[in-house]
Amino acid sequence: MPKQKFNRIKIVLTEKDKSAKWLAEAIDKDKSTVSRWCTNDMQPTIETFYEIAKLLDVDVRELFVPSK
Repeated sequence: MPKQKFNRIKIVLTEKDKSAKWLAEAIDKDKSTVSRWCTNDMQPTIETFYEIAKLLDVDVRELFVPSK
C-alpha cells in the first residue's frame, strides 16, 4: 500500500522556487525535520502550517492534499 500524502509542502516550495533548507532556516527547524515533512514521513503542527503559509504567501489550504 503506498504511503498516504497529507501535505503539499514540497510542491509549494518548488512552485515558490524555495528549498527545504531555506524553509528550515526561516522557521528555525532542523533540516532533517523539514525534509521529513516534505516526504510526508512526519507532519508539522497546525501552527507551523500557518507559519509556513505566511512565509510562502499562500493560503494554508494550499499546503494540504484535498480530501475529496
